[in-house]
Amino acid sequence: MSKARRDAAKRVVAKSSFKPPQDVADAAARGLELRKKQPKSGKAGLDAKQASKAGIGSGVQRASNLKNRDNLSEKTVRRMKAYFDRHAKNYKLDAGKKPHEDKGYVAGLLWGGEAGKRWANSIVRRLDKKDD
Repeated sequence: MSKARRDAAKRVVAKSSFKPPQDVADAAARGLELRKKQPKSGKAGLDAKQASKAGIGSGVQRASNLKNRDNLSEKTVRRMKAYFDRHAKNYKLDAGKKPHEDKGYVAGLLWGGEAGKRWANSIVRRLDKKDD
């Protein structure tokens, strides 16, 4: 593929947006429900105010976007993949804990849970193939 065609393909991909599937939306909605059950001092995911203070994105905002099936940018989908790559051991429910008691599990749901991981991975793989 010529450089000009690669550059054109990248521009098309950059303009793309990706609508989360229903199973990803459902997982995010479940994460938001479980987060409400957590004590104020032990909530999973940062709300917008906390995230802004830390200079990072909000897991709660991401969950809202996913739940509403808002179109997401390539950058956001790549962030989702990076989240799951970083937290591979943290987002599974720990044995003996109720779902709302496990902050890592709830945080993972806020990012779309297993469905979100599969979806983000498949998009990033597809995008990366276009770059080759």
